[in-house]
Amino acid sequence: MFEALGEALTAMASLQHMLFLIAGVLMGLSIGVFPGLGGIAGLSLLLPFMYGLDPVSGLALMVGLVAVIPTSDTFTSVLMGIPGSSASQATVLDGFPLSKKGQAARALGAAFTASLFGGLFGAIILTFFVLIARPLILTFRTPELLMLTILGFSMVGVLAGRSLTKGIVAAGIGLLVGAIGEAPAQGSPRMDFGTWYLGDGFQLVIVGLGIFAIPEIVNLLRSDQSIAKTGALGAGWIQGFIDWWRNLWLSLRCAGFGTVIGVIPGLGGAVVDWIAYGHAKQTTKDASEFGKGDIRGVIAPESANNAKEGGGLVPTLLFGIPGSGSMAVFLGGMVLLGLEAGPAMVKNELDTTYTIVWSLAIANVFGAGLCLFLAPYIARLTTIPFPLLAPFMFMMITFAAFQSKQTVWDLVALVGIGLLGIFMKRFDWPRPAFLIGFVLADQAEVYTYQAAQFTAQKGWTYLVSPTVGIIAAITILSVWMGARQNAKMAEPSPNDAASVAATPFINRTPQIVFAGIVAFFIAAVAVDAWNVSVMIDRVFPLSVAIVMFPLALLVIAQLIWSRQENPAVFDGEVVGEEAQYASQRSIWNSLNWLFALLIGSGLVGFIIANTIFFAAFLKYRARASWLKSLVLTACATAAILALAHILNRDFPPGLLQEYMDLPWPFR
Repeated sequence: MFEALGEALTAMASLQHMLFLIAGVLMGLSIGVFPGLGGIAGLSLLLPFMYGLDPVSGLALMVGLVAVIPTSDTFTSVLMGIPGSSASQATVLDGFPLSKKGQAARALGAAFTASLFGGLFGAIILTFFVLIARPLILTFRTPELLMLTILGFSMVGVLAGRSLTKGIVAAGIGLLVGAIGEAPAQGSPRMDFGTWYLGDGFQLVIVGLGIFAIPEIVNLLRSDQSIAKTGALGAGWIQGFIDWWRNLWLSLRCAGFGTVIGVIPGLGGAVVDWIAYGHAKQTTKDASEFGKGDIRGVIAPESANNAKEGGGLVPTLLFGIPGSGSMAVFLGGMVLLGLEAGPAMVKNELDTTYTIVWSLAIANVFGAGLCLFLAPYIARLTTIPFPLLAPFMFMMITFAAFQSKQTVWDLVALVGIGLLGIFMKRFDWPRPAFLIGFVLADQAEVYTYQAAQFTAQKGWTYLVSPTVGIIAAITILSVWMGARQNAKMAEPSPNDAASVAATPFINRTPQIVFAGIVAFFIAAVAVDAWNVSVMIDRVFPLSVAIVMFPLALLVIAQLIWSRQENPAVFDGEVVGEEAQYASQRSIWNSLNWLFALLIGSGLVGFIIANTIFFAAFLKYRARASWLKSLVLTACATAAILALAHILNRDFPPGLLQEYMDLPWPFR
């Protein structure tokens, strides 16, 4: 063992290894700032360069990229309210409100410090854990994985806001949307309405961007202002470090969650940040600022998602079982380098194993250091008038959405989910609960089906184990604490009560209509599932719909009979969270631009439509000069073309391309 440690240290100290590691870090920083791309796209980009590299250099390149993406994707989450990847979705909830308060550098400073700590924690745990992890991982069977999925659902109670009923129904909608497409058991089509696009269901990148990014962009466009009103951001990262230090114990606990969840293959990183965020909110005496700009809502998920990368390497290296999508591509890169992950690697190539582990730690130091250095400067983006930033953001999220299936229908899906996100935001339906349901839908169905099969064969004792009992106890405690917090949040202040009493019934009509549409969707899913011929393929969506339909009716009843304050649907005076956007512009003024981009892409293809959209938006919406509009359009178009060329991507065509044979990138 000590010989392997010495060989690993020698390899790490070489200049060649460090240069490749830094190159991977720089590439990870570049990929991470583009929302929706993430580790899978970044590693896929690296694979062609693996040929001919020696194993140590190739591993350094891949590890550098993997380590830093969960750090760099925080930029868009905090500055623009756009989840950089699935691992930074929870960061949006408090990071973006802090940015709108002029505290972007503080949020970024705290996030990068927590990310550095989480990454180092995961690497340290992995160092001592790699030799003893095998028996622990083997104890996780289907019952344990099912219970962990249920634990993820328990976070709905924490993130439900003022109405637990709305939170549960929102999660149920997410489950049903996640069940669209071929069933995982026998492949029966469900809720695809006979379209090829829905056959594989919606992709997480489209749902994440639609449910969070579109509503924020549309709201910010309603006022011709910058995201933050102050430019005093220079020393904010120091305050962020102080905030992290004050919450060191929280960061340590969440890093532990990230490492443990990362170790479990198949659970992935899409849920770890929500569990960490929910834990932070549960263990705080006063959680009233969560969702409005509480720094602990940034520290917790960022500590967990970086630690998860270290944990994810355990099943990847020990068993050759990828713990996430990026780890699956990482395995492919190892094959190209002539390395085979599995027990034999830990036994016969322990030096290479430790080289990977410690490269992960050093890459986190490099990445977090660069991000901390850049944070005060990048944070000043929030002081730019938002209409000038909006077309760049539209370009980024639409390009990210097109990575799903590279068709104009990706944009249709993005706009559709975006409209759902807008209504959920305006009518106080918790979007995080919806996203949790969507993320966990597939594995919840698979584990439930497997557990039922094994129980039928082996009896109920198969579901009983000490690990299942421990996770069940944690889940019950989580639900109880979440219910307590919701009860406190639901208690109105005297001023709220007076305002609510004066609210006329007509102001609740749009909310009632939206809740009615939700109930109709659930009923339609139930009818569709009932008509699925294969029994095991219809049980999951049918069961969820049967449970959720009465709850949706209960929400409608609460809206009809309660005296709660409700905003109008689009125009007119708005209240609560949206008061800062005071209806200077109709929301349709912003949505019409998005619809124009959608229609234009369908007619002439995305790249032509986006170029015209970009120039027209800057000229007529942002009121920039023609020279400025054309120069910015040329720069943005060149950047998107370069990125598409590097990633070997085509742009979705329109009707024009069916009648004319155009060269790339117009085809």
